[in-house]
Amino acid sequence: MNETSTPFDAKAYLKHLTIRPGVYRMYDADDTLLYVGKAKNLKNRVSSYFRGRGLTNKTLALVARIQRIETTVTHSETEALLLEHTLIKQHRPPYNILLVDDKSYPYIKLTTGGDWPGLYVHRGARKGTSEYFGPYPSAGAVRESLAILQKAFKVRQCEDSVFQNRQRPCLQYQINRCKAPCVGFVSEAEYQADLEKTRTFLQGRSQNLIETLEVEMDAASANLNFEAAAEVRDQLLYLRKVQEQQFVSSDRGDVDVFALEASEAGLCVHYLMIRQGRLLGSQSFFPKPGIDEEPEQIMMSFLAQYYLARTRDDCPQTILLNTPVSEKDELEKALTEQFGRKVSLSSTVRGRNARWVELAQTNAREQLQHRISQKQQVVHRFEALQHSLSMENMPERLECFDISHSSGEATTASCVVFDQNGPNKSLYRKFNIEGVVAGDDYAAMAQAIQRRYSRLQKEAARLPDLLIVDGGKGQMKMAREVMLELGLSIPLLGVAKGETRKPGMETLFFETPDRVIQLPNHSPALHLIQHIRDEAHRFAITSHRGRRGKARLGSVLDDIPQVGATRRKALIRHFGSAQGVKAASAAEIARVKGISKDLAASIYEHLHSS
Repeated sequence: MNETSTPFDAKAYLKHLTIRPGVYRMYDADDTLLYVGKAKNLKNRVSSYFRGRGLTNKTLALVARIQRIETTVTHSETEALLLEHTLIKQHRPPYNILLVDDKSYPYIKLTTGGDWPGLYVHRGARKGTSEYFGPYPSAGAVRESLAILQKAFKVRQCEDSVFQNRQRPCLQYQINRCKAPCVGFVSEAEYQADLEKTRTFLQGRSQNLIETLEVEMDAASANLNFEAAAEVRDQLLYLRKVQEQQFVSSDRGDVDVFALEASEAGLCVHYLMIRQGRLLGSQSFFPKPGIDEEPEQIMMSFLAQYYLARTRDDCPQTILLNTPVSEKDELEKALTEQFGRKVSLSSTVRGRNARWVELAQTNAREQLQHRISQKQQVVHRFEALQHSLSMENMPERLECFDISHSSGEATTASCVVFDQNGPNKSLYRKFNIEGVVAGDDYAAMAQAIQRRYSRLQKEAARLPDLLIVDGGKGQMKMAREVMLELGLSIPLLGVAKGETRKPGMETLFFETPDRVIQLPNHSPALHLIQHIRDEAHRFAITSHRGRRGKARLGSVLDDIPQVGATRRKALIRHFGSAQGVKAASAAEIARVKGISKDLAASIYEHLHSS
């Protein structure tokens, strides 16, 4: 911030400010957007920041940084709410409550084409003739439902490219989670019957399905078909286990339930998704706190960001809350306009709804306590690291680099970032290393560090309090040389594996290769170093494998004459992989749509030429 800038003249600004509804935006001296707010009366609302009475410490800190304010007048409060949400999502101001996860809901997709439909996780637009069930609050909830269905009805969940090229049953058949329609081990009639049961379950009619299965089990037992009766019995056991987890199994109520738990250490909003009386799943959110501290304001900001980002997803007519929201009428109007049907918010609940809210509140409380305890453990490790390295101040941000390659192929570097909340994955970076001798880890490390910190310098971004390199004296030397070139003096820690390469036997070099530090196995500081080192290693390997796989795929198919992107995609879809294409005969390649016999022969010859 420019300390020589003149203070903001609030009195002069407010003198001519309109009393109409709208949105206001507050900026600092560097023209950084600090906060976005909405107001029924812009003059009254903005004036409240400069009265000096009853303001929280966060609000006072915001006001101290304000250099200018911009406003946009709207026709109504609802329009102001929608504009506020758009600006928060676009600019993510530091003093607003921020909801990190705004992805679309996942669904379960049941394909309808072909004789052997399958079940899949689906996000995004719902197109075509496939059937979609949901939405679900998270991908984990979808996978949980798919696992139940896989055990109960054994409908396939493999991709079409795999299904069409199987010559013998896969592992799912061996562990009794699929009936292997790919190789004809189940009749079409039996498979369709399993599909219908799956559809009934996904539609929420589990009680009807249970009654039908009970009749089937009794009939099979009466006909002395005990094997079939045992299979139906197992299906009933799975379904009843699911039903035990629901408060109501036959009610068709659709509601969303939110519970807010707040403490000085953080916020947690826990969400339950209830569809047709069934609890489909839950999700915990930990919004970044803003200057709003009252529960009513926090819940209002959270719900606005959560729902107004979901233009295509499902929103029930009733949303249950454990706390009332400020400006309830305006939010209901905005949601009604957003989803094209009346949406109501309710914090006064009884009976079954009260039980849902109580469950959400219990989860919010437990999740927040768990997160706080985790954060306290991380802070304890940071304190231990400060003590072990004799650092003047406790580090608040660590960055660790690692290099991964396969005999010099597709060399990739990773940079992972830890703060006092643990891994900060949004700040992770990977670097595709070019122009160095294959297998030269020292040069690769130097290039990655140079690219990382020259960019941070250019952007005037935050530098780490401690730089960690996965390696010994050589990697440390290269890192130090790069930092000297850039004029940086970041504390440096090298982590070398011991002779046995076992965890706990690492040798640590701090600042210089001559300053060796050996920490005991039980040291929290060592555990933190191992954690960030292992995370850097994992991220480097993952990035390297992706790059290597892409390079190898390209080397196999990219250079084939007359085979462009569309035909490559068709070949991969048909055979499952580039290696599958290479293993196919010319006649098999010719069966792919868009591939003639002559072109198939050319592809085969190209793939098998010396």
